[in-house]
Amino acid sequence: MSELCIRPMRVEDIEAVLVVENLSFSTPWSRKAFEEEINSNDLAHYLVVEEAGKLIGYAGFWSVVDEAHVTNVALLPECRGRGLGTLLLEHMIAAAKILGATSMTLEVRPSNTAARNLYSRRGFVERGIRPNYYAELGEDALIMWLDNL
Repeated sequence: MSELCIRPMRVEDIEAVLVVENLSFSTPWSRKAFEEEINSNDLAHYLVVEEAGKLIGYAGFWSVVDEAHVTNVALLPECRGRGLGTLLLEHMIAAAKILGATSMTLEVRPSNTAARNLYSRRGFVERGIRPNYYAELGEDALIMWLDNL
C-alpha cells in the first residue's frame, strides 16, 4: 500500500467514484445521487482513497445529531482484501468523532460476509434486521452498531 491518500470527496471525483460504485453494487447510485450528497446534503461526509493518484475506493456517512450512519463503503474489486476497507472505516470513525458522533450504524446484506467481517472486527454488533431492505436482491439487511466511538 504505497502512495495512499485519503481525503474528502469532491464533485470532480464522481466519475471515478461511479466506476467503483458500478463494480461494487447491483443497484448502484447515480451521478445525480452523488452530486446531491456532495452539493446539497449538509449531513453527508464522503472520503475517497487514492493510490498513486488513482481513485480506488470511497466511503461515506451521514452525521445525524450524535450518530453516524454509514451510507457506502466500496473499493475496486482488484483492491479488496488489502486492508483498505479497514483504513476507510477508521478514517470515517475519526471524522464522525470530530463531528460529535458517539455511535455509528449501518446496514449490510447478510450474504456480504467480507463486509460483515470487516465491521465485526472493528466492534460493530448486529442489533436488528430490516426486512426486504435490499428488495431488488430479495434480501434483508442486518443492522449493525458501534457504540462508544
